[in-house]
Amino acid sequence: MTNQITNAETFAALHKKGDPVIIYNIWDAGSAGAVRDAGAKAVATGSAPVAMAQGFGDGQNIPLDVALDNARRIVGAVDLPVSLDFEGAYAEDAAGIIANVQRALETGVVGFNFEDQIVGTKDLYDIETQAARVSAMREGCDVAGVPAFINARTDIFLKAAPETHDEAMLDDAMARAKAYADAGASGFFAPGLKDEGMIAQLCDSTDLPVNIIALPGTPDTATLASLGVARVSYGPVPYRQMLGWLQQQAKQALQSGTEPDNG
Repeated sequence: MTNQITNAETFAALHKKGDPVIIYNIWDAGSAGAVRDAGAKAVATGSAPVAMAQGFGDGQNIPLDVALDNARRIVGAVDLPVSLDFEGAYAEDAAGIIANVQRALETGVVGFNFEDQIVGTKDLYDIETQAARVSAMREGCDVAGVPAFINARTDIFLKAAPETHDEAMLDDAMARAKAYADAGASGFFAPGLKDEGMIAQLCDSTDLPVNIIALPGTPDTATLASLGVARVSYGPVPYRQMLGWLQQQAKQALQSGTEPDNG
């Protein structure tokens, strides 16, 4: 428990506005080790890569027991803070969230991504409902005695094409950041947001460290740092790039007609 608390404190301290921690998202113990060896200060899962690597679709389709067992193996494989993409915490009500968070913390993770999308739909929880859910997650962490980093995610921008992002969406995001902060969130995650002006406004509007995902078309890390971003993550991009490389290599091998060397 002492090491878990220390890792939680270390992970939180890595989030600095203007000097973002880089999270190159992983999906299992092997990928966690590779990213650690590359010099990472912390590792975090992405829900989509974890699910796909185990043969499931994204959106809490991977059973909770399987996801938590995977998290436990990751924690055991790397001596770094580990954050878990917990999607919607596999529960809608406060009691379920509290119970599942405590179960997740038993694996040794020290952080969570927690989204405001209603899993399985295209809709978002309203601000008040999601704030109450964030509060339940914080309560679960408090009961477990772990000061876990709750990265409260909004899917406002991810669900809309970048060219349609407007001030109304930004206002909604800023209102959510405030509500989630008041409910006990540690950070605010706005995947899909790419506009430099909007990113700067969001960072200026909240004391929470802001997380932006490095999708194609997103400003580079140096620019994001200058805008006040505190965390840059990569989501499913590493897994998809790895899978593309694997498919390409397999196709070359399968089409070469070369018999394998059996020694």
